[in-house]
Amino acid sequence: MNSVRRSKTRLLSGLLLLGASLAAAPSAATPATRNVERFSVKVANSGFEAGAARVLAQAPTEMVRSVVTDYARYSSIITHFKQSRVLGRSGDKTDVYLEVPILNGASKVWAVVRFNPPETQGNQEVIRGRMVKGNVKRLDATWRIEKIDEKTSVLSLELLIVPDVPAPKSLISSELKKAAGKAVNSARNEAEERKRR
Repeated sequence: MNSVRRSKTRLLSGLLLLGASLAAAPSAATPATRNVERFSVKVANSGFEAGAARVLAQAPTEMVRSVVTDYARYSSIITHFKQSRVLGRSGDKTDVYLEVPILNGASKVWAVVRFNPPETQGNQEVIRGRMVKGNVKRLDATWRIEKIDEKTSVLSLELLIVPDVPAPKSLISSELKKAAGKAVNSARNEAEERKRR
């Protein structure tokens, strides 16, 4: 009888501890580790999903923003880009030429993307880019920087590219998730490096 009570007490204690740890766990929007998390995001007015990724950065939001808005250096920060050039400004927006090799270098995606200035939405800063012209039907990039505390941020990127030629949606989604993952990882590493300088 005593052993049954002890077992029930242990079980109840275990459940209470589990409940407390789940309550303290970060939300689904915030990764608990520094590992890059890849996922898909539904996009309004598109039959395609954006490939997305997020990562925890040991850097304040200002430092992460300085990397995300360093458009002229994208090709050196985010090695997946072959070229990145600021073409000019249109009011408070920045026009950037981006070129990315695809199919193991057999082809390339190029676009002039107009990036809006950072916009505050709750505890996030959002930086949106939309294609002005290019060799694909659509290219959207949305960076999100979420402040966790004074020294820590979550950086995410949602990337949508709609090709000009027929291609399986599953293949496109997979490639976009990989590209977003590489981008947030590279940008996070650069932000942390800048913080150390």
